[in-house]
Amino acid sequence: MIARITPPAWTRWVLPGIAAAILLGYPLVFGTVYTNIFIHFAIFAVFAASLNMLVSYTGLLSFGHALFFGGGAYATALALENIPGMGLFPAIFTGGLAGAAFALIVSPLLNRVRDTAFALLTLALGQLAYMACIKLRDITHGEDGVGGFPIPDLSIPGVVSVSMVPAQNFYYLAIVILGICLLLMWFLTKTPFGSIMIGIRDNPQRVDFLGFNIPLTKCLIFTLSGFFAGIAGSVYALFNNLVTPDGVFHIMTSFTPIMMVYVGGIGTFAGPIAGSGLMTIIEEIATRYTTQLVLFNGILLVLVVMFFRTGFVGLYLLLKQKLFEKESSR
Repeated sequence: MIARITPPAWTRWVLPGIAAAILLGYPLVFGTVYTNIFIHFAIFAVFAASLNMLVSYTGLLSFGHALFFGGGAYATALALENIPGMGLFPAIFTGGLAGAAFALIVSPLLNRVRDTAFALLTLALGQLAYMACIKLRDITHGEDGVGGFPIPDLSIPGVVSVSMVPAQNFYYLAIVILGICLLLMWFLTKTPFGSIMIGIRDNPQRVDFLGFNIPLTKCLIFTLSGFFAGIAGSVYALFNNLVTPDGVFHIMTSFTPIMMVYVGGIGTFAGPIAGSGLMTIIEEIATRYTTQLVLFNGILLVLVVMFFRTGFVGLYLLLKQKLFEKESSR
């Protein structure tokens, strides 16, 4: 078991300040291309963190989390395409609500199964959404997807109006929204509700004995996870100005956050964020030399499963513990 090491008090203020300064200056220093790469990383970090609420904290492995991500993306795209005057924040919130609604609809069915059956059922539901999106051409435009929809300005009536077309402007919007989502998910894990989630994972019988309604609690967890995945999908739709079935409902869209969770470090909140960053870097490097990106991701996942089962965050904490013990023994 990896010991928890309490950082010095000053890091609680200095490190966040440094991180904020880096985020503010990032697009000015690195330009449009790397700004877009960072937005992509942030979107999938939130997507993976929403899945992590199920996998790491509740012990529920979902193979169909793209159902909520894609639902949020399509809801935002269709709302902006069909509702004149739809504002930016209402469009993003619509995506979150759509993800939560999909989760709420399927949760009674998912509550009836567990373990392998749960994973396979989520996979089936994700693929059902993929095929439905292709077949319902009158609504979703089939394989062509929804694209070219208007992206509203960020406006406060009578105060300011900022266009979201420049990558730099959209970067700040995306980072704020996605950062708030990560903070909310982190805060949730530190509340008594987060303890209940862990209790359901480790000992559901004891949680039930304490008087908590486990099916209802799981339903709430699904809904919250779906909401944050929907927000990530909404930002994805705005970022690409195009939503297609292959882009948001494909089976690899569901497997990508799973790999991010396992590579980064299952059982930790920072794991999905680290996994998203690492896999984004690998993707950018690998695509310069080959088109076999899936092969690189597969090799990385095999290496992690075989040699670093706690992921890279777990490896970092283990090395930090060893160094701490070495310094203490002197």
